[in-house]
Amino acid sequence: MLAAHADRERAVDVLRAGFAEGRLPQGEYEKRVERAYQARTVGELSVLVADLPQGPVPQQQMAVPVAPPVPRTFMPAPYLPPPTNGKAIGAMSCGVATFFSMGLSGIPAVILGHMARKEIRERGEQGDGMAVAGIVLGWLSIAGWALFILLMVVASTSGA
Repeated sequence: MLAAHADRERAVDVLRAGFAEGRLPQGEYEKRVERAYQARTVGELSVLVADLPQGPVPQQQMAVPVAPPVPRTFMPAPYLPPPTNGKAIGAMSCGVATFFSMGLSGIPAVILGHMARKEIRERGEQGDGMAVAGIVLGWLSIAGWALFILLMVVASTSGA
């Protein structure tokens, strides 16, 4: 049977794939392509590609399919939680320290707590609970000292 132009192109495609896969050296590839374009029959084309796979080569099936690695460019950015506000940490530390400093760190706890809450709202940081804890402990310390001083004044004026 006479070969059509499409038959020649199919044969050249098979030769091209064989060359790309490393099955043919360049000199052999060039000779076969030249003979494919000169072939008159389908039989002549079949001889040129008989020792090459004529389509997709079947792959061995693996038990568990392994996904190809995804380039880092296309991977989602790792989740990083927002940072904790430093003043909130300071407020809570000062609030806890009121028990050991006889209340002297109560005022800094309240000031730092309010500053921290404002920054947390503006910046979207974490640490609001620590700031509130510092404010509460600071105000309890201030109220405790105010009550103590008030009782001392009352005691000193009533005993005179």
